Amino acid sequence: MSETKGPAPYYQCHVFCCTNERPEDHPRGCCAKGESVKLRTYLKNKAQQAGVTDIRVNASGCLDRCELGPVMVIYPEGVWYRYDSRADLDEILDTHILKGGRVDRLMLRPVDGPDSA
Repeated sequence: MSETKGPAPYYQCHVFCCTNERPEDHPRGCCAKGESVKLRTYLKNKAQQAGVTDIRVNASGCLDRCELGPVMVIYPEGVWYRYDSRADLDEILDTHILKGGRVDRLMLRPVDGPDSA
């Protein structure tokens, strides 16, 4: 059987930052309450300032990990992070996006969810 190889990726790294907003009294909360819109803009600007041209930092709708937010997922690896501050984003940019490592203290595992928040 022959393998079909798709085209080269358009971006080497694609970051999706949840910016979903829910009503104030929603039981699951939302990433927007954690300043995710401002923090995503910060990360996008920092990546541009670092001269990174082959990544995309996108705003995303709900990624369904609301209780842990704000959250992001980075592809092609499919690594999830929870972040609270510019310092967290600086560390993700430097360690993961620029150097290919992982920020263990911020990573989310598949089992992390509402019961672990």
